[in-house]
Amino acid sequence: MSPHGAIPPELLTPAEMAEADRLAGEGPALMAAAGRAVARAIQRRFRPVPTLVLAGPGNNGGDGYIVARHLERAGWDVAVAALAPPRAGSDAAGAAARWHGPMRGFTPDALARAGLVVDAIFGAGLARDVEGTAADMLRAATAPIIAIDVPSGVCGATGALRGFAPQAALTVTFFRRKPGHLLLPGRDLCGELLLADIGLPASVLNSIRPATFANGRALFTLPRPLAASHKHSRGHVAVLSGREMTGAAHLAASAARRAGAGLVTIACADAASAALHRAAEPGALVLAALGMEALQAALLSDPRPDVIVLGPGLPPDGETRAMLAALLAAGRRVVADAGALTAFAGMADALHGAAILTPHAGEFARLFGPPGEDRLAAVRRAARALGSVVLLKGSDSIIAAADGRAAINHNAPPWLATGGTGDVLAGIAASLLAQGMPAFEAACAAAWLQGEAARRIGPGLIAEDLARALPAALRA
Repeated sequence: MSPHGAIPPELLTPAEMAEADRLAGEGPALMAAAGRAVARAIQRRFRPVPTLVLAGPGNNGGDGYIVARHLERAGWDVAVAALAPPRAGSDAAGAAARWHGPMRGFTPDALARAGLVVDAIFGAGLARDVEGTAADMLRAATAPIIAIDVPSGVCGATGALRGFAPQAALTVTFFRRKPGHLLLPGRDLCGELLLADIGLPASVLNSIRPATFANGRALFTLPRPLAASHKHSRGHVAVLSGREMTGAAHLAASAARRAGAGLVTIACADAASAALHRAAEPGALVLAALGMEALQAALLSDPRPDVIVLGPGLPPDGETRAMLAALLAAGRRVVADAGALTAFAGMADALHGAAILTPHAGEFARLFGPPGEDRLAAVRRAARALGSVVLLKGSDSIIAAADGRAAINHNAPPWLATGGTGDVLAGIAASLLAQGMPAFEAACAAAWLQGEAARRIGPGLIAEDLARALPAALRA
């Protein structure tokens, strides 16, 4: 996605990007560099064809006029169709004044000859829905669309649609990506995403202090055992098993072991479940008790488990609520998932102090209410309210910490959407937390590792495959 080296992890909201431009103080030069970068990207990917640049009245449109000028100089057949003229005296007006090529009416008829369309109508900071003439023009485009910054109609802060947005073949953005480039549906509408260097100094980030990041290896350091390490020094995870859906605890325990925990205990409230786990997971310890009250007493009296996974396969009932409340009251570190979350529907405050929560969209809504279009802000609010790390699972998982940091995970392939993968994720996160990683970094690493493992497995993945693929993902 970036032409040179590693892609910076910082994500800037449209407001933060505007501040970066202001701090740099070189508006016309930055616009010239942006337009030149888009033109170069087009020339590298497409043969010369009749091209129509759709220009809006703002800076995005100014970039479009510069793209048109560079393509025309390279011998391309280029015309510009303007939604409205730029504001007098603006950088965009200066760019428009230097375009002396053909102008077309902003009507679908202008698209008839176009073999390529450049969408320079609206940028990431769109303040209103794309509708009317602009939407009609974008709907009428049948040629490949190259979007400048974002496809018009995609909110750069949230990835949500504002009215209509086209499907781009290529989106070229500048300096740093925006949350809307990674959050759905914006991510899919961008097509190929290219991050271009336009000469903005990285030092402007010192003033902006971004708090949103693309999840990846730049955000965490995985634990590595030392020569003197032993099983007791590599973290101990306990996973509570339900009486019926025992497979969920098995998946979480297997993942915790593969992710590096030195010891994993599966805690059961009945003898039948204990027998199943001893057979299915011979490398794990099994703690058996008769009933949830006895199991709760056993866990509270045993200081050895560093982290407890509560929820996979557990019913959302009073016993689960009582168990979680007792563990949190005792100061135990808990990764709460599945049944432990649904058990507290409408009572999110009772989860205060859990180390990591891993809800899917339905569980999140039951706890905190519908997140709305700005899911990033909603997850941040939830993390701050509970003093916990909240990982909202999905193709674009959002991980937020109570201090305001947030990461968007974007390496999860669609074949992860199958039963049991959430149990695996909870086990990985608990394992990394038990090995000494801070909760935010452990959650970020868990999401990334699961995505990398799934990518290596490929289509046909089932949850049981993930633990076996974790060693290769860890080596990556």
